Amino acid sequence: MPRLSSNSTGALLALAAFGVFASHDAIVKDLATRYSPVQIVFCIALFGFPILLGILAFDREEGTLIPRHPRLLIARGVTAAVSAVLAFYAFAVLPMAQVYAILFSAPLLITVLAVPLLGEKVGPRRALAVAIGMAGVLVVLRPGSADLSPGHLAALLAASSSALSSIILRRVGRVERGTVVLFYALAGNFVLMGMAMPFVYRPMAGLDVLLMMAVAAMAFLAMRLVIMAYRRAEAVVVAPMQYSQILWAVVFGLFLFDEVPDHWTLLGAGIIIASGVYIVMRESRGATSAHTPVLASPPRSGDGLPPDKTPR
Repeated sequence: MPRLSSNSTGALLALAAFGVFASHDAIVKDLATRYSPVQIVFCIALFGFPILLGILAFDREEGTLIPRHPRLLIARGVTAAVSAVLAFYAFAVLPMAQVYAILFSAPLLITVLAVPLLGEKVGPRRALAVAIGMAGVLVVLRPGSADLSPGHLAALLAASSSALSSIILRRVGRVERGTVVLFYALAGNFVLMGMAMPFVYRPMAGLDVLLMMAVAAMAFLAMRLVIMAYRRAEAVVVAPMQYSQILWAVVFGLFLFDEVPDHWTLLGAGIIIASGVYIVMRESRGATSAHTPVLASPPRSGDGLPPDKTPR
């Protein structure tokens, strides 16, 4: 058999990673029918710490867990926690494909927020791509012709919070160790959700505890696969693979939750994806950002690490 190129290997690893992420979200959707998103995020953080300790045990990079930009990492921990809770709530009340379509607007929002927060310039072509992508969000939501629910608002706010989290990461990602970034993200989830747990806690069945543990492990596995993909392939090859999650969402939604996405959701998702891919292609042609570009931002701000600053 012919040997796969580095880009082909990276693309396959990325597809596997986002398949794991989609499976992670399907389990979360099931758990969210029985438990508050706050409790789910708290448990994922709780069960994630032993895995993080294992990563630290084999981390050969010199340094400590003391951050260089503590305020920014605390802010990122807060935005990541808020994004996770809102996204999990949206998964609980909306079809998976619809949630993904809205969450896919995050890279577009990163491009917009980078202008006032990072001082970057966006050319007319990328600005047009963002405008078209946001029009795709309106196609999915169809304000005025479809009932908008708190779930839709939660998905939009989750995408916005995720974009803000990524902006912060683009600011500090090149100077902070990956383990430090991950530690503060987990700590933010654990502390903030822990404060709210007395108000939402429900006793968990043994199987659900195992599912919570599985979700935490799947998040780390998916992150590791993304890291491996970015090390083997160009970012322009890896980044668009995240949109494969819409296919998983359709399959999981149909067979596990009896969800059939309507044509407006699929059309809007197509517009958003096309805009996101165009922005990725534009950024791949040159140095459009003094910071980490959109295409190298982690796909899941609540879980991910910057591809170029990860534990080895």
